[in-house]
This record gives sequence, structure tokens and C-alpha cells, in this order.
Amino acid sequence: MSRPKKEQVHIHSVKLYYECILMVSGKYIADYYRKATHTISVPSNVKEVELGDGVFQIRSKSGLKKAFVGKRGKNKIDMKLEEHVFVEEEDEIAFDHHGREIKFPFKVNSKTVENYPKRLLQKNEPNVKRPEMTYDAALEKLQSRLKKPLEADVRELSEEFVLRDISELYVPVFEARLIGPKKKVGIIRIDAVRKKIL
Repeated sequence: MSRPKKEQVHIHSVKLYYECILMVSGKYIADYYRKATHTISVPSNVKEVELGDGVFQIRSKSGLKKAFVGKRGKNKIDMKLEEHVFVEEEDEIAFDHHGREIKFPFKVNSKTVENYPKRLLQKNEPNVKRPEMTYDAALEKLQSRLKKPLEADVRELSEEFVLRDISELYVPVFEARLIGPKKKVGIIRIDAVRKKIL
């Protein structure tokens, strides 16, 4: 429960790593027909509604309701129809280098982006943590998020997934190995862009 004092902890080593954040963005488009029921209210003296070739009857009322319906009451009509549905969903997902989904925490601008990123990564190759997740697996996760489950009565389904972009962003992270009392070892990770402890 007690924390060691500052003088009891010393930094054994500090290493700089470049950890990948995999960004995937895309759009899902679907066009289909589905069966639906729309309920409308009509005056109490309406028995049925004709729409096109269809005739829609009022809902049958219980004997108790019939006794109370006067000029002010309303009848309900359930109209069984077919809807033409168009869906367009787009999103972007970020994954850390282990493949865990994360909220992208950075602002990408000229201050936070290296001028020669490929050269920097080649120079530091042993300390570069590449993504463990494949592009295909990242795309699958994005598709499953964008494509909502469809209703049971669907016909003429036309669907398409459009990949917008796949990006690898490498974030500098310092890992400091600390040694405290009783030779207890701990690692502290610091995001060098935001200057935050992870």
C-alpha cells in the first residue's frame, strides 16, 4: 500500500519504440425491400381505407371499447406495406499494434507528423513495433461494425463495401525500466507526442 520515496527508485534504462496504430476507414451501402406494418389513426366512423389496389380494414375492437366509442374516438388501421430501404454507413476504426480497438487520441498536423517518416523507421528498425493484426482482419472488424443485422423479410438485397483508406501511423513511446526497493522492477510508458503516461 505504501509508495516508495523518489530516492528509492532509479531509472535502469530508457528505450524509444515506434508503435503502430492501424487506421481503417470505409463505407457500407445497401439497397433492399422489406415488409413493414404502419399503423394510422382514422375517425371512428371509418371502417376501411383503400390505397391503390389495397383495402385495409380497421382493427377489430373488444366489446368494451365498442361501448365507449363515440364521435370523438379513433379507429386504428394496420397497413401491411413494403418499404424500399437505402442504407449508407461510414466509419473509421483505430487499432493499437496488438490489434485492440482504441479511440484515436492524436491530432494529425504538421507539428505532430515527422517530415521523413520512412527514413526514421528504417533507422530505428529494431525498435519498431509493426501491427500484429492483418489488414484483412481490420477490414472484417470495420465491415461488421458498419453492416447492421438485416430484417428477416428482405428481398432484392444489393450491398457494397467501399474501402476508403488503410493507414499505419507510428507513435514514439518511451519505455523506462525502473528499479525500486527490494529490487522490484516496473516499466513506465510515456507517449512522446502527448507527453502522457500510458
